[in-house]
Amino acid sequence: MSPEIHELIATMASENPLWGTERIRSQLLKLGILVSSRSIRRYRRHRHSRPPSQSWRTFQANHALTIWAADLFVVQTLTFQNLYVLFFIRHGRRQLVHFELTAHTTAAWVWRQLIEATPWNGEPDYLIHDRDRVWGANFGGRTLGLGIKSLRTPIRAPRANAIGERWVGPSAASASTN
Repeated sequence: MSPEIHELIATMASENPLWGTERIRSQLLKLGILVSSRSIRRYRRHRHSRPPSQSWRTFQANHALTIWAADLFVVQTLTFQNLYVLFFIRHGRRQLVHFELTAHTTAAWVWRQLIEATPWNGEPDYLIHDRDRVWGANFGGRTLGLGIKSLRTPIRAPRANAIGERWVGPSAASASTN
């Protein structure tokens, strides 16, 4: 295939971003140029010249020392009262940073616990938490003020906060037996 046809394919693709391979092929056929779909795909300039971003696993490995996980779980007392346990755990060493109990969770209480867990510039760069309402509507914006980027897990994806969820299982079981 000649360089002129390569350039024509690239020009058609860039000037008509909604055209697919078959549309470009049909336009070339109207001009009397017979080119296979595979050749067109090979010589089209890709619109996304940006390199792919890192995977979630790579991100966690690169930032393990600066990521905290946070979650809430419920423990029922002997008097059948529900207590809510909020905890923060450091990813790098799987170290429990802070936990607290309450009978009634509010966004203000959760925010207070984050402040108490991060004294003297000990805050993480990233905080992974779920999409529970208890975090409050503007939690992400408030954490940015502290220099912490709030990362909410995807909907119905508990494995996205696997370190936090791994801590919940044994903790909830031991708390309910005591």
